[in-house]
Amino acid sequence: MNDAKPIVAAFLDEVRSGAHPDRAARFMAPRVLAHQVVSEDEVTVERTPEQYAGHVRDMLEAYGPFAFRVDELIAEGDRVYARWTQHGRHLAEVDGVPATGEPLTEVASAVYRVEDGLIAEYWIQIDRHGLAEQLRRGR
Repeated sequence: MNDAKPIVAAFLDEVRSGAHPDRAARFMAPRVLAHQVVSEDEVTVERTPEQYAGHVRDMLEAYGPFAFRVDELIAEGDRVYARWTQHGRHLAEVDGVPATGEPLTEVASAVYRVEDGLIAEYWIQIDRHGLAEQLRRGR
């Protein structure tokens, strides 16, 4: 039986959604490789569950209590692909742009690799151009 999909689904629902960031250790290995797939400068960082929880808290500060919807969740073996849409408000500086209070939408996707019942690695892509356009328009 493949248990990767329910693990990632619960992680997205409880942690990434902003509902319970401090539950990250229930779903993540002690050290997770996070591959930030950016066409101009790909970066891999190592994150602990505590650091990931802090990252989600930073998003809550920047976007407020955002709405988070998983649009696709597809699993094969130890890999789970997720695509989501996040709706929030521009409440703190984002990419050098001061807060406007305007709505912001983020579309992103990630592939998570689950090992021994925990997320061990992921590759994430965010529609950075779309976010930049919203910030530019003061949207």
